[in-house]
Amino acid sequence: MLPEQSRMTDSPSAVARTVLATESAALARLGDELPDSFDAVVTRLLQVQGRVIVSGMGKSGHVANKIAATFASTGTPAQGVHPGEASHGDLGMITPADAVILISNSGETKELADMIAHCARFSVPLVAMTKGADSTLARAADHVLLMPDAPEACAIGMAPTTSTTMAMALGDALAVAMMQHRGFDRASFAAFHPGGTLGAQLLRVSAVMHRGEELPVVGADTPMSETLLVMSQKGFGVAALVEDGRLTGIITDGDLRRNMEGLMERRAGEVATRGPLVTAPDTLLIEALGIMNTTKRTVLLVTEGETLVGLLHIHDALRAGVA
Repeated sequence: MLPEQSRMTDSPSAVARTVLATESAALARLGDELPDSFDAVVTRLLQVQGRVIVSGMGKSGHVANKIAATFASTGTPAQGVHPGEASHGDLGMITPADAVILISNSGETKELADMIAHCARFSVPLVAMTKGADSTLARAADHVLLMPDAPEACAIGMAPTTSTTMAMALGDALAVAMMQHRGFDRASFAAFHPGGTLGAQLLRVSAVMHRGEELPVVGADTPMSETLLVMSQKGFGVAALVEDGRLTGIITDGDLRRNMEGLMERRAGEVATRGPLVTAPDTLLIEALGIMNTTKRTVLLVTEGETLVGLLHIHDALRAGVA
């Protein structure tokens, strides 16, 4: 809580530093005093066959929705339920296969009473997140995640600030702990985040590469007149040299310039650069883009073993949102 004398005299930035220091201290204390029940809560939530229902009233309700969203996006099916809506029919969403986390700083939020009673009636596991060790909510819960009784950061000491920050952080701690126990990896994360920047950063080369009839493939004996036609028709500015099913070389604009004299009398195998730089289909697209930027090239051939399976153009990565 801000000191009385600072309410009107401190600059906004000074107030901000005090708020951040107050909340930081509370988070440090939460870490030092992490409830002994934390491991048991994680174990119980990992056993849930249905969903983790998270709820609270007011600002705690907003925190509950964020925690539920974080759970859901990191491998733990979850849903936020408004306690008012729960009392008017949405209790039907909550089954014995679920678990419920109720957030109340005091532990005496009256709007949670129906959800507490529902959990008791149908043997739904109930986790309380509160600072009220002897509160109605704590006494009814199967597990209590007790938060420190830390001061709110506002000047009047009443607006939910420190308490909601601690609840949010405790929810993040639960989510990350469950991620680790589930073995939730980058591939799993990508499956739940296909859109936006996060999705783009986790895309694989295989998701955007050209393949099949799109590939500019020539053989070692292909005349350069035909090779140039392939390069023009496919539109990538390169040709891939494939011999006996194996990728053995690449022809680029630079190869054409170096072999300009007598070019049309030559064959592809005579002009190609052997041992081209390649990537694999499961390479992260952002890593492949890094290779192209570092080596100053616009195309990467994609192989499995020695077999050509695709082609990646720098524009493919940029169109996918990787930059």
